[in-house]
Amino acid sequence: MSRYLSSRLAALDAYTPGEQPRDMQYIKLNTNESPFPPSPLVLQKVSEAEVSRLNLYPDPEATALRGKLAGLYGVKPENVFVSNGSDDILNFAFMAFCDKEHGAAFADITYGFYPVYGDLYGIDCKVIPLKEDFTLDPMDYHGLGRMVVIANPNAPTGLSISEADIRGILESNPDNVVLIDEAYVDFGGRSVCPLINEYDNLLVVQTYSKSRSMAGARLGFAFGSPELIADLNLIKYSTNPYNINRLTLIAGEAAIDSNDYFVDNSKKIIEAREYAAAELRRLGFAVTDSKANFLFAKSDLIGGEELYLELKKRGILVRHFSKERIKDFNRITVGTMEQMEKFIAAVAEILETRNQ
Repeated sequence: MSRYLSSRLAALDAYTPGEQPRDMQYIKLNTNESPFPPSPLVLQKVSEAEVSRLNLYPDPEATALRGKLAGLYGVKPENVFVSNGSDDILNFAFMAFCDKEHGAAFADITYGFYPVYGDLYGIDCKVIPLKEDFTLDPMDYHGLGRMVVIANPNAPTGLSISEADIRGILESNPDNVVLIDEAYVDFGGRSVCPLINEYDNLLVVQTYSKSRSMAGARLGFAFGSPELIADLNLIKYSTNPYNINRLTLIAGEAAIDSNDYFVDNSKKIIEAREYAAAELRRLGFAVTDSKANFLFAKSDLIGGEELYLELKKRGILVRHFSKERIKDFNRITVGTMEQMEKFIAAVAEILETRNQ
């Protein structure tokens, strides 16, 4: 780092994205992207004519997109916030609802960006261990007096908590925001978006990156009370009002207009997930009951890092984490059925070769 970097940021431990190697063609099962392209309507709408309008600023209010999201999810446009990926919204939430006097709380095994935001803004973060089986105890989040952040389904475990559990957390923290990160909810979870009409302190965050096949477009959205949405807009308009480009707005609208396409693809991913989970268990793996577009698995027959490296040699990328509690596990993004069949065949070959 340079001598010009603020001393406040010198010790920042930045988030590490999943690797994107270019040395060969890989089956990418490491970054939780969709294996399917965006819908034909999205491809049609992002046209040469629209590209020719890139000399014009986009609508900073994303009026048309917010209207379509409101219609799909049964809320009002004033309940909708959109931004440059759900990470952007998480960033704004930590900036808006926390400070040195008002901390945050999240699990020890969860999305790795939460502690980064805490460090970035000098926030006191209460890190709460998951139980031995990686389930979250909702009572650990009652009456904390700080912003609560829960990924539901969680990453990298894929496990969920119930709507009743979330209600209890909301009711026991009435003066603090409860942020439910639903990046993976379309693969078997249940959104608590309808609860924004009952709880002013609920912020529900979702993304186009997973089920809607638009990770490269960088588009996220959130639902909350008008007051919370106004708070997020205050941050947005104090940093970058035009943070969603014209083409992404158009693609986002077209994705909502072709929602059935993405629902069908999510069903295919769920089918491939259940197939791969059953096959991994047949091979002796312990696999969590994931409700996301990935699996979280380990085997007593081979270490997590060794399996990751052996798969990489065979042109298959999965995500391995070095954190002590989960170093024996790998997170495997669910691809197409064909990709998962190749993954299972490679795992079987590795185990067979290793144990000869």
